[in-house]
Amino acid sequence: MNYWHTKVRVKRGQDGALKERGRGQSGKMEWNCSYERFSLELYTRFDSHSLEFSRELRAALRAGALALAFLLVCAGGRAQTKNSNSSADAAAANSFYSQGLDALQRQDLSGARAAFEKTVKLIPRSPEAHNSLGWVLLAQDETEAATAEFRAAVSLKPDFAQAHMNLSRALLRKGDAQGAVREASEAVRLVPEDSETHHILGQALSYSGDSGGAREELERAIAIEASRPELHDDLGSVLVQLSKMEEATAEFSEALKVQPEFAQAHLHLGVLRLQQKDIEGAESELRVAARLEPDNPLTHYYLGQTLESKGAADAALLEFQYATKLDPYNADAQKQLGILLQRSGNGEDAVMAFRQVVKIRPASADAHNDLGLALLQIGDAGNSIQEFQAALKLKPNDAGYEGNLGAAYLQKTDFDAAVAHFQSALKFAPQNAAFHYDLGLALKMKDRLPEAIAEFKKAEELDPKLADAHYTLGVTLWQQGEFAAAAEELRAAVQAKPDYAEAYYTLGSVLKQKGDLLPAADALREAIRLQPDFAGAHTNLGAVLRQLGDTDGAAAESRTGMELLKQKSSEQAAMFATNSGRKLFNAGDLDGAISQFRAAIQSLPAYAPAHYQLGLALQRKGNKEESAKEFQKAFELDPHLKAPSQ
Repeated sequence: MNYWHTKVRVKRGQDGALKERGRGQSGKMEWNCSYERFSLELYTRFDSHSLEFSRELRAALRAGALALAFLLVCAGGRAQTKNSNSSADAAAANSFYSQGLDALQRQDLSGARAAFEKTVKLIPRSPEAHNSLGWVLLAQDETEAATAEFRAAVSLKPDFAQAHMNLSRALLRKGDAQGAVREASEAVRLVPEDSETHHILGQALSYSGDSGGAREELERAIAIEASRPELHDDLGSVLVQLSKMEEATAEFSEALKVQPEFAQAHLHLGVLRLQQKDIEGAESELRVAARLEPDNPLTHYYLGQTLESKGAADAALLEFQYATKLDPYNADAQKQLGILLQRSGNGEDAVMAFRQVVKIRPASADAHNDLGLALLQIGDAGNSIQEFQAALKLKPNDAGYEGNLGAAYLQKTDFDAAVAHFQSALKFAPQNAAFHYDLGLALKMKDRLPEAIAEFKKAEELDPKLADAHYTLGVTLWQQGEFAAAAEELRAAVQAKPDYAEAYYTLGSVLKQKGDLLPAADALREAIRLQPDFAGAHTNLGAVLRQLGDTDGAAAESRTGMELLKQKSSEQAAMFATNSGRKLFNAGDLDGAISQFRAAIQSLPAYAPAHYQLGLALQRKGNKEESAKEFQKAFELDPHLKAPSQ
């Protein structure tokens, strides 16, 4: 059976389209867009960017200085009324606390933590000491421990506004929105003229879903202290949630007016431009954000989205690769990376990306479906079946998943199972032309030709532009000797898809067998124009020209066909050796991998993937000079293949 007779139309979901979902991660503001969910980070993390960290650090140092003065007063009182041991403990506590503040000034969190822990141990009833220790713990992402310290601080001193603010931050990090709102509201009650209390309350309200309340609090914060760029940036994020896009743009722009090098505002404005389909504006803002914060994975993720939208797939692929390198647990970035790798023909790396998505989202049916499709692309039908079954277990009765499972069984040549799953898919989507086509294909493989023809015709009826249905029906009719009907279907196929080289080739072959030599030659020439390396088209055209009496033309076409077949054989050998070498490389057998990559290059010296893989193996072995030469050769042959460091 010729390979083009088994074209299966795999889907990504019930409607045949890629399904996108937002992450809904903690501490994010999420925007619903027509084709993607964008998320803008709220500043609920102390290390989210340098400006916010510096501001909070300054606030902590000011609070710490006041706390130190308080501790010194206590120490003086104790020196007059307590024994020498108590006086010594108080003096030591002051010393440790001062050391902690000095460490914070140097941004030495470990040193500050050690000093504050010693302070708390010496004076466990000091709310200031607990608050400062909690601040450091939260900065180190130890949220539970930080929460406990803040709770101790507000228990010892209920009117301690700074501790209520920090406790709100910690609860927000834990996903306790209501608790965060409660603590932030108390901080606002205690110090209503402090912009940061309104800021934190605005963040908590936004996370709880109260965008209107968040807007009011952020506007109050700006009224108190309009020179803080992060307040304008967060207000812009809330306005996006409220679909106030022009007002959001104004706030992001105001943030950049106050602080032109504010990376996060450039990121947010870039994402907003992308949502508004202003691709050039989005790229400009996101490139500035990437320059200012090159290690922010979200910036590279959205820059990748932008570049993909403008058709720069290669550049987008690089951005997604960098984003996933910086943050391997960004499922959306891994998914987009997998999709682009699939489109570029790099099926094995696509599988790795989709496996990571499944690892991050094991309960996502779409994640298993995408991995199944990637496995199907590289010919691993057995494992793809497991993934499609997992998807159906999570989301039963999904027609798209049923259809993809049928395609996997078809690839595995289990035609009975394929028929059963295509029929199951049609129960849920009876008007889906692609499923009728796929069922017809499976029936054809079982030699149930009348039923197969009926399914192909049903597919054509539902979607007259479904070129594969016309093509495969034409092939089937040709095999039954119905040349005129076959030619009619093949002409319909190329009308539906004018660049369908295989259909032109098959049409030429049918017309040749039918005796219509001039139209046959025209069809074969069109196949060659569309696909110059189509060896079979050259060979068949040579035979037609020979029958027409054009011996020179026939000889030239036959010679070209033979040369292409020889080259094709070399390409297949090179591809086989490269794939074998890649498996050895992944298994850790560097010498075996290098041997296979060299064999591939011997079969076809201009096979770029073999040079690239050889470069990787030599690099892993420590042969930097030779690996650099292989990377350079691969790049010369295929500019898409750049050395890993590039």
